[in-house]
Amino acid sequence: MDEGNKKAVRGQLLILFLVTFIDMIGFGIVIPFLTYLVDDLATEGGIEAVGLWVGLVMTAYPMAQFLSAPLWGGLSDRIGRRPILMIGLVGNTFCFALFGLAPTLFIAIAARFLAGFFNGNIAVARAYIGDISRPEQMASRMGLIGASFGLGFTFGPFIGGELSAPAERWEIFQGTLLETYPYLLPCLVASALSIVSLLLARTRLPESLPSQERQGASGLDWLGTMRSSFSGLFSSLRAPAIGQLLWVTMFYSFGFTIMHAVFILFTEMSPADGGLGFTEAQNGRIFAVIGLTGIVVQGGLIRPLSKRFSSRSMLPIAVVITGIGLGAIPYASVEYAWLWLLPTCIVIASGSGIFQPTSSSLLASYAQRNGRELGSVMGAMESASAFARILGPFTGGLVWTLTVSETGWFSYHTVFQLCAVIMLVTFFMALRLPSDSEATSSF
Repeated sequence: MDEGNKKAVRGQLLILFLVTFIDMIGFGIVIPFLTYLVDDLATEGGIEAVGLWVGLVMTAYPMAQFLSAPLWGGLSDRIGRRPILMIGLVGNTFCFALFGLAPTLFIAIAARFLAGFFNGNIAVARAYIGDISRPEQMASRMGLIGASFGLGFTFGPFIGGELSAPAERWEIFQGTLLETYPYLLPCLVASALSIVSLLLARTRLPESLPSQERQGASGLDWLGTMRSSFSGLFSSLRAPAIGQLLWVTMFYSFGFTIMHAVFILFTEMSPADGGLGFTEAQNGRIFAVIGLTGIVVQGGLIRPLSKRFSSRSMLPIAVVITGIGLGAIPYASVEYAWLWLLPTCIVIASGSGIFQPTSSSLLASYAQRNGRELGSVMGAMESASAFARILGPFTGGLVWTLTVSETGWFSYHTVFQLCAVIMLVTFFMALRLPSDSEATSSF
């Protein structure tokens, strides 16, 4: 590759980094206050079982992604990666604002569903990297994009936590719309950042898929594309190597996202009931630590690790590390909350930071070595992950609701112990993944 092409690729990676970074800031902003917003709306509506409703709100986004990701992945193979990225950013802009203005749980769920449906950015960003990368470059470049996710999750939750309920902290917002809707301000910031990201993608990010390699958009049938995409998903699940990796990803995402629904339920719970009594801002700072760890791991450690170890060997280790961290969460006490949670969250983020780019790199390698369309395969991966993220928060909210008031064998500890057990199962599944050469010969 000549110097001009190298500079062009570096420019593409930089812009994609910035776009995904801003996009993930917008997504991460809602994390610290989502549980509190649902709690407020449930209380106003006289609704009990808050944990279950938190799970339902969190489930809406991945459910929509599960339905739409194969469509966006397939469409990106037909019309290019860039248009699909911009569609996702436009959807984010409107849906974040709608979520902040939600007067009922139904509207909140609808806003999250629409945001998930229009956002196929993760799968398409991964496909974009695959378009411009050689196999040996895949892990480090996936790690670079993963670092943008981590950076977004560093700033996003921190901003969301600090900007929540502004009327309670700053007199200037009292008597305004932001007092009526205490979580609107961070949502408006998320919308504004999505607009900035959209402008970057529109003006600075070139198309990565050459026109001669596209399937063509003539006579494009959304329903037909959906059927074809789901057919590709099921075909991928049946493939010996790709299918095995998709199942590993699905189980990992299931265990990980169970925690998403209950982590803040645990931290906001009254210390008298066994919780930590955290505020939105404190939760935002915890997630900022998680994001910062992701930056270090995915932006700094993945490259040397990928040179020393194969993706196949790193994946089971990542699963074990994550499982240890998830199982340790509920043993934090009020007196030593930060002393316990900080290293625990660093362990969890380290495991996830290794797993995400490693699994994407391994899947891309499986797909390229066996002549599979990268956009469709990455769309299948995102659909598999989204399916797990549907079940995860719902399962977490349900188990929390059933066990939080119990003692003995079942308590608020139970749901986190379930996460650890799922990770143990995933570990044994990951050990059975084939090497690249075995994957090639198996088709």
